[in-house]
Amino acid sequence: MTGSTPATVGVSIRGPITRADLSGLCDRVCGLMQITRADVVLCDVHGVEADAVTVDALARLQLAAQRHGCRVKLYRASDELRQLVRFMGLHDVLVE
Repeated sequence: MTGSTPATVGVSIRGPITRADLSGLCDRVCGLMQITRADVVLCDVHGVEADAVTVDALARLQLAAQRHGCRVKLYRASDELRQLVRFMGLHDVLVE
């Protein structure tokens, strides 16, 4: 992941997200990061429920991204989801 312009790959996350979905979601996005060697994963979360499971999924994706030298940025997050991310103390981790 070198170069002057960070490579970005986009993914759409649709809900509802359940706890059973967390592992598979993380595996798919990690596979995408490995294939594309992107610096940024832009997650379109439009219409995703603002709940603890969703925030947990996004935080796990961010942790996995960091392990790949990458970062996750939220795109089209609802006000409710942004507020919940802030309330859970993850605003600096899950940026838009």
